[in-house]
Amino acid sequence: MRAIDISIIGATGAVGAELIKLLESSQLPVSRLRLLASRTSVGRRLRFRDEICIVEPLDEIDDTQADIAFFSAGRAVSAKYGPLFAAQGALVIDNSNAFRMNPDVPLLVPQINPNALAARPRSGIVENPNCSAIQLVRALRPLVTAFHVHQIILTTYQAASGGGLKGIDELLEGSRAALAGRAPPRAKHFPFPLAFNVIPQVGEITSEGVTLEERKRLQESRKLLGLPHLRLTSSCVRVPVVNGHPEAVYLELEESVHVVQVRELLTLEPDFRLSVGGPHVGYPTPRHLTDPAIVHVARVKVNPENPYCLWIVADNLKVRRLTHLSS
Repeated sequence: MRAIDISIIGATGAVGAELIKLLESSQLPVSRLRLLASRTSVGRRLRFRDEICIVEPLDEIDDTQADIAFFSAGRAVSAKYGPLFAAQGALVIDNSNAFRMNPDVPLLVPQINPNALAARPRSGIVENPNCSAIQLVRALRPLVTAFHVHQIILTTYQAASGGGLKGIDELLEGSRAALAGRAPPRAKHFPFPLAFNVIPQVGEITSEGVTLEERKRLQESRKLLGLPHLRLTSSCVRVPVVNGHPEAVYLELEESVHVVQVRELLTLEPDFRLSVGGPHVGYPTPRHLTDPAIVHVARVKVNPENPYCLWIVADNLKVRRLTHLSS
């Protein structure tokens, strides 16, 4: 395999930093790693393998050539610079939601739709689904393939790292203030102070009362699973956890299925771990993931009158980055 020229846009954020770590430990031959970010990060020196990479200013870039360009700097940056890199031949892998509903831009989860990269997309851009959507569709895919789903009700418990490094810093700063008996600092990245709190809002609230995050969950799940009429209602909640997104899924099937069949289907999924039983067998929590590179499922149970319930947990930073490195 020839060496690859890679650019990371948003290299100093939480996602960019995690991507650098994963590239470092991967077997991918890299001829050049170019790190680009906003002016506040320009000049930072980051080690990659045996070299020092210096962060460059994105707004002064005149060379947009690369084999692969990873974007993790927000929607506006992706919308402006993503097409420029793609026009120069780069395969753009975008981590924002700038192009997710564009019919010429595939959403990629290799375990779900590996053929999405069988040929270069016409747009030259591949969208990375929302991290909580990835773990959800990974669990749902075998079930919606085998059975007829009536409806899905989802609650996500999303960590501060979903708001980037600034979100993590705000949670930690607020936690230190609360433990010291001080008033929490003013919330900047969440609707309310997150420390020792739970906020029933992730993303802007629309006129219909749903948040943009909840709307994305429906749209992306439908697109990834190829089910345009999938009935999915979600409530997205921000919780005072640094990293790791749990999800509680309530699933109604059209037919009666033994819970053992549901569990057996889940055990066949790649990069997936099913835990059966209580804490003595180690069910997954954000703090205790036996392998942060895979999706964990537990508490698979059936309730009276057919509904099934699942508990899904994944490392929201790693599950997305490994999704594309594995492709």
